[in-house]
Amino acid sequence: MRLPRRDFVGATAVVTGAASGMGEAMAHELATEGADVLVLVDWHAERLGLVATAIRDRAPDVKVDTHVVDLGNRADLDALVADLGRAHDHIDLLVNNAGVALFGRFAQMTIADFEWVTDINLRAPIVLTHGLLPNPLRADGAHVINTSSLFGLIAPPGQSAYCASKFGLRGFSESLGAELEDDGVGVTTVHPGGIRTRIATSARAAASVAAGDVESSLAFADKTLRMPPERAARIILDAARRRKSRVVVGLDAKAVEKLPRLVPSQMRRLLRIGSKRSLRG
Repeated sequence: MRLPRRDFVGATAVVTGAASGMGEAMAHELATEGADVLVLVDWHAERLGLVATAIRDRAPDVKVDTHVVDLGNRADLDALVADLGRAHDHIDLLVNNAGVALFGRFAQMTIADFEWVTDINLRAPIVLTHGLLPNPLRADGAHVINTSSLFGLIAPPGQSAYCASKFGLRGFSESLGAELEDDGVGVTTVHPGGIRTRIATSARAAASVAAGDVESSLAFADKTLRMPPERAARIILDAARRRKSRVVVGLDAKAVEKLPRLVPSQMRRLLRIGSKRSLRG
């Protein structure tokens, strides 16, 4: 079944991770398109307030609500689901965009480190989507955008927690999309490459990771995270309008995603080489 194309004029949209990066850019893009209601979610109150004010100034007809929420806290997450269910009888677009990263190999991190990543990157989108599906997201033509990653397609060393969360989100999204298609609800899985967001600079490091390794990784990220988030946001929302099930964002991601099919037996060696290069900065 092919879902009909749609736009987001007059839509009610929920965007997590809306205080910066792709979430902020998608919120602005949706306001420009003519969304009626934007519900912006993030943990950083000050930046979220600035984004909301900027959108209200540019698009005074758009109603902007903000929720300061730690998506890694289950009680806060459940309260958000309840608030959204009470406040909105329909939600046309849910953008599960919030995400965090962690520097360090699996043996260097604690289980608490690992769970911090998977709670925000994987559990939060699952809980939020599940909580909204009984009613608001059942509106005909509703759509869900789940931001996975290039590391939801390939798995380099030093990214075990992040890859677990992003591969998991990819699998959840693909299965969910197949289930909801007959109801007219679409799901787009997003695999961004090097987008210039705060994901690297706000990442945590496992306690036993050397400071030099963190600095090298940040320097490598500064070189490789190049695409402006505004451009990425336009690509992602265009894919959602066309009801695409998957979108890979960036030439770097499109090139790298081919490797597992072209040289499957060499992937581990190539990823190890890439990992060593990132540690050299």
